[in-house]
Amino acid sequence: MTDRDTRGNRLRRFAERLKEHFPERQLVLRTEGRVRYLRLSSRAQMAAVAMLVAAGGWATFTSVNYVLHDRIVASKDSQIANTRLAYRSLLKEVAEYQRKFNAITTDLEANHNLMLGLVEQNASLQQNLKTVEVQLEATEQDRERVIHNRERLKTNLTDIKDRMRALSTKNFALKENLTSIEDELQTAMTERDKALQEGQRLKARKDELENRLAELQDMEQGAVQKLTDRTTNYIESMERVIVTSGLDVDKVLAADLGIDVGQGGPFIDANIQTDNLPAAQLKGELMSLDSRLERTAALQTVMRKLPLAAPMDTYYVTSSFGKRRDPINKRWAMHYGLDLGGPIKTPVYSPAPGVVKFAGWKNKYGKVVEIDHGAGVITRYGHLHSFTVKKGQKVEFHDKIGRLGNTGRSTGAHLHYEVTFNGKAINPWKFIKAGRHVFQE
Repeated sequence: MTDRDTRGNRLRRFAERLKEHFPERQLVLRTEGRVRYLRLSSRAQMAAVAMLVAAGGWATFTSVNYVLHDRIVASKDSQIANTRLAYRSLLKEVAEYQRKFNAITTDLEANHNLMLGLVEQNASLQQNLKTVEVQLEATEQDRERVIHNRERLKTNLTDIKDRMRALSTKNFALKENLTSIEDELQTAMTERDKALQEGQRLKARKDELENRLAELQDMEQGAVQKLTDRTTNYIESMERVIVTSGLDVDKVLAADLGIDVGQGGPFIDANIQTDNLPAAQLKGELMSLDSRLERTAALQTVMRKLPLAAPMDTYYVTSSFGKRRDPINKRWAMHYGLDLGGPIKTPVYSPAPGVVKFAGWKNKYGKVVEIDHGAGVITRYGHLHSFTVKKGQKVEFHDKIGRLGNTGRSTGAHLHYEVTFNGKAINPWKFIKAGRHVFQE
């Protein structure tokens, strides 16, 4: 038998005993010949007894508490008075300890200041001692230097005496050589006259050569100027094409070269000679032409990377770049590409050389190919029926990369064509329009 069964049996026996002491009773009430019976159950009787006991206990407690209240209050007052006396005594002791602590602190501060003064005096004395030692060392070095200089002066004096004796000997030799020197001087004057005549002849020859060089310079300057003008026109033409495609020329060059192509510096007129040479002006014009040729080469490299051709030979525009109503949910949305329509499986070509960045299925684009052309330019071809290239493959201009299809989020067969520069979408129609301008020129 478990503890739970034992407790249950005890409770049942207790309940049976309570029922024995409080059996069910009936009260007979008779009023004006009518008899009524009031039934009192065992639970009601036990509840009534419990209420009576509780009321009696409460009355007893309140009576005793009322009688003993004055005694308890007097005892509490006595304890409070004793506590106040002890607290006052403790405050006096604390004040005495605080006074002693302040006196000790004052003594310590005085001793500390005295120690600081002694330390400062000691440091000053040590510094003075070091200064005296340095001065003694400097004095000793000066004394040694004076001794050394005195010995050196003695040596120099001896050398001077020896030189004076040698000069006296040479004086006699110089007098003997004076006659021969006068003869040599006459010979030198004769040679000088011949040299002056030769210099005049060479000066005339130099003037003649400078005149011929000036004539050649004029001829070369004309040719250089024509080439510079043609190069400038070619640069302006290529820059117009890049601007027509919606790109910034300097930003495209910077993205292609990987450097900042900003220019600047002081203005120096190419027509002003920077030195005294006859060809200085021609040199400046050649330097200017060289800088234009370098920019031409950079622009040509960028032009070869721009997608200036359409990705299909025959097509028609079904949706332009920019804001439009979505063809599926009819809500206004941005269209960051150009939709080109045509027959299903129409060949799609690469509009410029590049490297395949992605080829596969991409979300709502369906089958898509992305080509990195360099210089920050990337093209994307979506909704393809199939593709014929793979990631990492190099493609040239007009290489076939896939066929027009209707995969992904599309309402019909078409090519979704995108162009981005440094991650920003640009209207592809501007590139096609710029390409037409190139072909016309």
